[in-house]
Amino acid sequence: MAIRVIISGGGTGGHIFPAVAIANALKALDPQNEILFVGANGRMEMEKVPAAGYQIVGLDIQGINRKEFWKNIFLPFKLFKSMNKARKIVREFKPDVAVGVGGFASGPLLMVANRLGIPTLVQEQNSYAGVTNKRLGNKAAKICVAYEGMEQFFPADKVLLTGNPIRRASVEIDGKREEALAFFGLDADKKTILVTGGSLGARTLNESVMASLEKLDQANIQVIWQCGSYYFDQLSQELKDKLSGRIHMLAFLQRMDYAYAAADIIIARAGAGTISELCVVGKPVVLVPSPNVAEDHQTKNAMALVHKQAAVLVKDNEAKATLFDTAIALLNQESESLILAQNIKKLALLDADVVIAKEVIKLVNKR
Repeated sequence: MAIRVIISGGGTGGHIFPAVAIANALKALDPQNEILFVGANGRMEMEKVPAAGYQIVGLDIQGINRKEFWKNIFLPFKLFKSMNKARKIVREFKPDVAVGVGGFASGPLLMVANRLGIPTLVQEQNSYAGVTNKRLGNKAAKICVAYEGMEQFFPADKVLLTGNPIRRASVEIDGKREEALAFFGLDADKKTILVTGGSLGARTLNESVMASLEKLDQANIQVIWQCGSYYFDQLSQELKDKLSGRIHMLAFLQRMDYAYAAADIIIARAGAGTISELCVVGKPVVLVPSPNVAEDHQTKNAMALVHKQAAVLVKDNEAKATLFDTAIALLNQESESLILAQNIKKLALLDADVVIAKEVIKLVNKR
């Protein structure tokens, strides 16, 4: 039996990709399933979701501005307007289930769905639940989580450990090391560090690489450096003729699988989606959590791994001085690297998209 599903949320790739992955899994289970996305006007989901082949409707909603509080003056009006529009969307589309993946639009849509008696499912990507998801979780029929111990935030009988949906093509690295080294023009006899700050880049990681170029050169280490599209042109000018042949700086990694396959150690931010991929890849990881996220959830994500000896954490404000000392030391400590790799691999959950899609279908059958 085909079902109708609204998937709401977005704002960042970390919310949008799981949403699209769940939609794809629902379509794979039954191509007749109808899916409508609800996002926030002006946010990246309004572009990315149609590019993935799905219809999306936007709400005029924003999050709380924690730096400039005066900008929150219009928030109650926007919330009221968004609730009214969400009610109209739900009544017109008549979904069997509503799914929230986090982000501004998730709150109004799921609140309305709950009030109208439509079963809701919350997908919480992080190890520390945000305020909105905690409130939504009280009324949700099911809460799919990526970390153990989430009962501290949600009713225990509703929680299901599924993991986060991941980009499967990015983590399929078995047997690809040789072709990966050839792809990047790397030397098989040298150690390789992958530095990835995501598609836009991470200023701290970029500054840390720049501060350590001489150190890396002296250690005879190769680097695949995804500096991000936002920083690439500026860095290309600043570092003109300063990069040795061992430092490979790219704006974006088209073949993430090759980057993961070639790396001996990975340096990354601690977003939920990134961590889920790193668990499947199973290599030693040094995490530098971004301090610029709500409720410092990246630090909490990273600490969930650190407590299990599955990653090393370097604080953002210490990275420029210590990040590559830590990474180089780890490269030289094979036993510790092996322990980190084995422990992070134990946390891998591969089929989150399918598991969550099946839970969505179960909620319809329970009605």
